[in-house]
Order: sequence, then C-alpha cells, then structure tokens
Amino acid sequence: MSSIDYSKYLQYLDFNPEIAYAIVTISFNPIFWNIVARLEFKNHFLTKLTGSPYRGCYLLAATIFSLGIYRDSIYHGALLNQPTYEPWLDNTIVKSLAILLFSFGNILVLSSMYALGVTGTYLGDYFGILMKERVEGFPFNIDNNPMYNGSTLCFLATALWYAKPMGILVSLFVFIMYKIALLFEEPFTAFIYENRDIYEKKDL
Repeated sequence: MSSIDYSKYLQYLDFNPEIAYAIVTISFNPIFWNIVARLEFKNHFLTKLTGSPYRGCYLLAATIFSLGIYRDSIYHGALLNQPTYEPWLDNTIVKSLAILLFSFGNILVLSSMYALGVTGTYLGDYFGILMKERVEGFPFNIDNNPMYNGSTLCFLATALWYAKPMGILVSLFVFIMYKIALLFEEPFTAFIYENRDIYEKKDL
C-alpha cells in the first residue's frame, strides 16, 4: 500500500509572518474585551473615566468595533499572499458557497446587533446596563451565539472566496477562540443576571 504524500498539500499552507500577525490580532480581540469588561465590572474605571456607564460602554464598543475592522483588514491582506488551492477551491461552486456563507454570517451578526442594541452587544451588562428580558427572537431562536458564529462564517467565506487553505485553518482557530471566550463570558454573564438587584444600575 502506497503512503499518501502530504507534502504536496502542505505547500498550500504558508505560515508566514503576515498570517502569524493575523492570528495574533484574532487572539487579542476577545482577550482584550474580556479583560477590560472584567476590570470595568470590578473597578468601574471606564464609567469613572467617562462619567457615565453608557458613555463608558459606548467607548468600549467603539474600541472593539475598531479593533475588529483592523483585525479583518489584517486577515484579508494576509490571505491574499497565501497560496491558492486551484484543484478544489478555485471554482464557481465554492465561490457561490462563499457568498452564501458570507451573507448568512452577516445576517447573524447584524440581526443580533439589532436585537441587542449597542449596550447589549458590547458588554453593557458589565457596566450594570442589563436587559429587561432575554432576547429569544431571530437570530437567537436558531443560534445561541449568532455574533460569534456569524463572524466565524465570514472568516470561512473569505477563505473560500480566495481559495486559500490557510484561511480555512485560521477560521477554525477563530471558532476555537470564540468558544474559549464563551467559557469565560457565559457563566459570568449568568452570575450578573442572577444577582441583577445588586449589579443593575438604577440611575443611569
């Protein structure tokens, strides 16, 4: 039985400094917003800095959004310099799939932002800005974490559109990073809401 020659596939995975930096930016973002949100919850430093929990949350939201734009641009640029896998990925069917995934991913992200609002999307609960009730409509009725999963689909769609195998691996890394982030976020958010009488800001 002849062994499989994996070297011909590895040539399509170029772990260069650009892709390494893209991975750094992908890792940094959820680490950053979890640390900052926890510090705000414990010390209210953004609330004190801006004079209001709402302004503090908006400042964090603008920062997270800007970091996300920067991360996406770094990822996009790094992908363009990766080898293209023409035999299987560079065709009309895969590009059509990429369009569908990108569209659905953005629907999940944008609809969840609309349903949650700015403070609901950008960790307002750490500022004592709690939602009155759990959002159960679309897209939360089909996905518990539409923001993270939608973002992951957009990463994957971009990789498929450009036919870059490394992009597929990076998309898997994005998925794993978001899962790790949820291990920290979900229990803590549940704790805040279980004790909402203590942590909710009544006079915002």
